Amino acid sequence: MTIQLGQIAPDFEQDTTQGRIRFHDWLGDSWGVLFSHPKDFTPVCTTELGAVARLGPEWKKRNVKVIGLSVDPVESHHRWEGDIEETQGSAVDFPMIADPDRTVSNLYGMVHPEADPTITVRSVFVIDPNKKVRLSLTYPPSAGRNFAEVLRVIDSLQLTDGYKVTTPADWQQGDDVIIAPSVNDEAAKGLFPGGWKTLKPYLRMVKQPVAK
Repeated sequence: MTIQLGQIAPDFEQDTTQGRIRFHDWLGDSWGVLFSHPKDFTPVCTTELGAVARLGPEWKKRNVKVIGLSVDPVESHHRWEGDIEETQGSAVDFPMIADPDRTVSNLYGMVHPEADPTITVRSVFVIDPNKKVRLSLTYPPSAGRNFAEVLRVIDSLQLTDGYKVTTPADWQQGDDVIIAPSVNDEAAKGLFPGGWKTLKPYLRMVKQPVAK
């Protein structure tokens, strides 16, 4: 199946390196990042899992739970975690889903129809507290994922969910944002009393709102 943005993330029950979980229950009221790996003991994914582990404080600050997936069994995941800690300098402290029956891979469309059915696509899904899929990314085998970009998008989603703004290209925390097109100038006066800069009637830049 193809996962569409805005749809409810498929729920599942599966074994992980931290015990058996029901995905929606495990997420609770947190945001979630589900990211898949073709198989254990692969070089690029080894670096990615280390990178995600090092970002632990950043995920926590944003109320995000991260969870990996590979088609290999739990025992293999545990052995791989030793290699990850040794080579990347960070212990994997988040669960890794074992998906040998490819239940989750098929639910999330991670298996390419023309590829070896045991090889999952290298996917990333960001899921909000309402269990809706808000971002999906698919990477080629040769290019490591940019988790700073995943954090950036989560920052944008959390900001724009709370305020009537959108974020421009290459936006970073603290940069100016765009007043949402659905907000007319009269309404914008109440929402943004400090004013804004109109570049075009449809492009109104304003300072990033500060969470109260």
